[in-house]
Amino acid sequence: MQLDIETYKRHAGRVSVQDIDFDAFRTSPLDLASLRCLRYMHDVEHHTVCYLRDLLVTPAHRDPEMTAFLTMWTFEEFWHGEAIAAVLAAHDEPAGSPRIAPLRAALGWKDRIAPMVHGLGSALVGASYTAVHMTWGAVNEWTTQAGYSRLAARAQHPVLNELLRRIMRQEGRHIDFYATQAERRLEHDRRAQRLTRFALRRLWKPVGSDVMSPSEVRFMVHHLFGDASGTDTAERIDRRIDRLPGLAGLRLCTTAAGHTAHRGPCWASASPAPDACR
Repeated sequence: MQLDIETYKRHAGRVSVQDIDFDAFRTSPLDLASLRCLRYMHDVEHHTVCYLRDLLVTPAHRDPEMTAFLTMWTFEEFWHGEAIAAVLAAHDEPAGSPRIAPLRAALGWKDRIAPMVHGLGSALVGASYTAVHMTWGAVNEWTTQAGYSRLAARAQHPVLNELLRRIMRQEGRHIDFYATQAERRLEHDRRAQRLTRFALRRLWKPVGSDVMSPSEVRFMVHHLFGDASGTDTAERIDRRIDRLPGLAGLRLCTTAAGHTAHRGPCWASASPAPDACR
């Protein structure tokens, strides 16, 4: 479904939480595994502005429709992070700025040079670089929405389910934009197809892999996509990727899910993994 940017601008906004009973989490708290997933999701949603930073040093910043979308996208993702922060706070977990500040400080040199890498890459490759970004965004939005759906199914908490349903509805609009842009930029452009296929095959990892520790990434993928239902979800996403021009057969999501399927018990622990598991 193609996203009409003018309609999106009229309806974009912070996710509605005024009637969400966050106190319900105090009387009926989430299980430890769900909380661990929410910490991950909180941190990644709050990192969206850094992804925007990397996009804006590429030719994407010259397209007014794209910058309009990206402005609203970043705003909505911020409020997704804040909504999840309220759930964590109800469990007396650190959330918001006190949690995000040390996380960003620890990202190191790879994060500091990321804008230069993207700027240089786009200068060398040209317009095809935007096709990579849009396709990457589509894959990440598909998997993010699926992750929320899988968490709702696993946690079985009515208040969390309603909150995640509202977040997923906004994520659906993000998917519409990225997928439409990806298809348009890949169609009839063999160079963009080859470059995008190469980048996804060699470099794509589950959302948050550049922010979270390897143990947290493995836990998230295992908990949400490691069973039969999770595998079915991963296969559905891969079929969507297959329909993009020139990208059939990558199996990105089923490969990521299968990579964790035979891990030892420490990957399934609800508590943060010990150093031996990293």
